[in-house]
Amino acid sequence: MTTDLHSLLFPTLAAADEAALNIPASRLIPAALLGIAVIVVLITKFKIHPFLGLTLGSLTVGAVAGVQMSTVVDSFTKGFGSTAAGVGTLIALGAMFGKLLADSGGADEIVDTLIGRSSERTLPWAMAGVGALIGLPMFFEIGLVLLMPVIFLVARRAQVSIVKVGIPALAGLSAMHGLVPPHPGPLVAIDALKANLGITLGLGVLVAIPTIAVSGPLFARFAGRWVDVPAPALFETGAEGAAEGETRSRRPSFGTTLFAVLTPVVLMMGKALADIFAAEDTPVRTVLDFVGTPIIALLIAVLVGMATLGRGAGMDLKAMGKSLEASLPPIAGILLIVAAGGGFKQTLVDTGIGELVADWVRTSGISVLLLAWVVAVLIRLATGSATVATVTASGILAPLAAGMPAAEVSLLVLAIGAGSVFFSHVNDAGFWLVKEYFGLSVGQTLKSWSAMETLLSVTGLVVVLLVGLVV
Repeated sequence: MTTDLHSLLFPTLAAADEAALNIPASRLIPAALLGIAVIVVLITKFKIHPFLGLTLGSLTVGAVAGVQMSTVVDSFTKGFGSTAAGVGTLIALGAMFGKLLADSGGADEIVDTLIGRSSERTLPWAMAGVGALIGLPMFFEIGLVLLMPVIFLVARRAQVSIVKVGIPALAGLSAMHGLVPPHPGPLVAIDALKANLGITLGLGVLVAIPTIAVSGPLFARFAGRWVDVPAPALFETGAEGAAEGETRSRRPSFGTTLFAVLTPVVLMMGKALADIFAAEDTPVRTVLDFVGTPIIALLIAVLVGMATLGRGAGMDLKAMGKSLEASLPPIAGILLIVAAGGGFKQTLVDTGIGELVADWVRTSGISVLLLAWVVAVLIRLATGSATVATVTASGILAPLAAGMPAAEVSLLVLAIGAGSVFFSHVNDAGFWLVKEYFGLSVGQTLKSWSAMETLLSVTGLVVVLLVGLVV
């Protein structure tokens, strides 16, 4: 991200240090704990929307810390606005591309191609690949709904437990959601920690591959025995979605769809490689720096998607415009939560709480990556939200990233992302989505979905720590 964006996100780190001198630790620590507790209680106990919970949590932090409420409001609105400006556009563009991918039939083409070339033994691995590929540009919930008819069909055709083929696909979706931009959580952490997006993207994919393999196809061998459930009758309803996609006269080819999906990834990776290997002020470096900027890369991806996915499906401009327009309303809640999380983060920064935690970590000898994971895990368990966990943990740990090398900052983002998906349970909407779609009991969901999320989180941390030994 640019220096200007970072100055918007962290306008007064020096002021934060000054605030820390003026406000004793005896008030800062209770302020942070009570602020997080307010968020947790409001979301879990009173079922308040996370947007309101984060807003009220920010006010609690300022009030307990003894900061003037007008100053607290200024910090919150500053963080809210800068996060919405820096991350909101990326989320909107990602949603547009994901919707176009679904409506054009491109997602179906990827799924059908990979599944059609797989044997029963390799089906779990193919499903993991499908989940990861679909999860790259799409939000978890969208990818889940899109994949359900396919999961049902594969389970019926192979006559295996729906868990055996469903868990690998969900592992791919969840890993991409927690570790790889342009998903909201990683984007917020990248902004908050001033990480290099291209490096984070590359390392995120590197970490995600073995993480998906362990928590997906390998774990599914055991989960399929623990929870041996055939595809439920919901399959018939889910087939309606497939039938709807088949009403189009044609859909884009597999190669065309793959090209469109990988376009933003290649552009952002190109920028990261150019920053490392290309000399400054050269034409190649200048061009790659521009087209690899996240907003430009995703904007190009949407335009490429219109030209390839839309045209490949026989959609005219009106149909494509309708698809793009329909992509935005569902993400309104996500944008508000992410922006409010930015406000909460800025409140932590401006009161000096983040710097206080950073000073303690520097002298404690605890691995920063391990601490980041633990903080994200605790917030995830309490709130049930991966995004809230990522936003809060990155806000608390932001001061630590200031003097760290770029690769280590990216690993810090990934450690937080891994922690944010730990043990999905009854306070997580994803838990109930999986339970109802798969037709499982609460106990069966805990033994399959929740266990997979926990394994994914722990494996992600282990891989991050191993990569940290190398880089």
